[in-house]
Amino acid sequence: MVKMTPQDEGKIRQGLSKYQNPDITRKHVMNVLNIYKGLQGEVEQFVFNDGSRKELFNLQGTIPVSYKGTFYNIPVCIWLMDTHPNNAPMCYVKPTADMHIKVSMFVDHNGKIYLPYLHDWLPHSSDLLSLIQIMIVTFGEQPPVYSKRRQDTPPSSTPYPVQPFMPMPGSGGHIPGSSFPPYVQNSQYKGGNNVYPPYMSSFPYQGYGSYGGTASNYPTQGYDSYPYPSTTQPSPTVPASAGGSGTITEEHIRASLLSAVEDKLRRRLKEQFSQLQAELETLSRTQQELTSGSSHLSDLFNRLKKEKAELEKNITILQDKEAELEKEIAKLSENQSIDVDEAVTTIAPLYKQMLNAFAEEAATEDAIYYLGEGLRCGILDLDAFLKQVRQLSRRQFMLRALMQRCRQKAGLAG
Repeated sequence: MVKMTPQDEGKIRQGLSKYQNPDITRKHVMNVLNIYKGLQGEVEQFVFNDGSRKELFNLQGTIPVSYKGTFYNIPVCIWLMDTHPNNAPMCYVKPTADMHIKVSMFVDHNGKIYLPYLHDWLPHSSDLLSLIQIMIVTFGEQPPVYSKRRQDTPPSSTPYPVQPFMPMPGSGGHIPGSSFPPYVQNSQYKGGNNVYPPYMSSFPYQGYGSYGGTASNYPTQGYDSYPYPSTTQPSPTVPASAGGSGTITEEHIRASLLSAVEDKLRRRLKEQFSQLQAELETLSRTQQELTSGSSHLSDLFNRLKKEKAELEKNITILQDKEAELEKEIAKLSENQSIDVDEAVTTIAPLYKQMLNAFAEEAATEDAIYYLGEGLRCGILDLDAFLKQVRQLSRRQFMLRALMQRCRQKAGLAG
């Protein structure tokens, strides 16, 4: 196994620098790239269904899949979310120009891959290496692509011959809609006359071409509605005619044609049923996603309705307060007399007691001040001054102690 170079690791580290968990993501990516050399990491723009774009890291290239005892390279692209591994990656099959997507319960007509492992993705136990191994096993049982008819394949600009890829499962080695003969095991094919295996090929990743970077680049075509060829029609049993001549009569030919047409229709109906069933499963998944989105939108709408009602209530309160303030301002502008005792009111007996104590303490302090002025002016003698000050000071101390006790009881700052 070839280890990655420091330059490759530096490129990966730079590509994952904006991810939420760059160390864990880099470890997962390097574990894959050290084993599967047909994959390489790139940072490209991914276009989401709502049209938004985001720079994401992806693994694109080919993975080896064993089908009927032979390994073939399947082109895939794995996009890692910037929250990896908290969210499952988005996986796509990337067919070449000479391939069609084989729609199934694991791959839809856009090439998106659906696997139970992705659906049940666990941030602390799931990883990319296990995901690719599950892809290999799944695609080995149900290939995700099959080749087009040769006359429909556009000329290739790659320096190597483009060979068809995968047969449809269950077709006995023959591709519906293709003019190729059934696949013969251990047959020798030569490149000199442009004859290649009609179904799979070991397709090298070098020179594979650009994958692009957006979801809109994925092909959307599914099966082509080519006429289904009858490659192996059943041979009618020719009973011996009278006299043992073995002559084939019109009745024998008619029975043979009916049998061939019935077999052909049965296979076409089976193929169409499989295709429609896969599309139905895809639509069912889409319906589930839409239902979940509808429920989320309903919750948001209900929350907005509650917030709107609360805001309307607050607006009404503010309007009432504004009207009250305007009324008081109008009174003040008319120079109406204001009763101080009515203007300042308390909401609890404890606050009223504290307010009265504060007022009396302030009055006591003023009385002490004026006693001092009387002593200075010679209006009071020293004995009378000291006696009155002693009494007022004792009263002032008791009032201040009462205010402190009230503030503690009310939970106010000391």
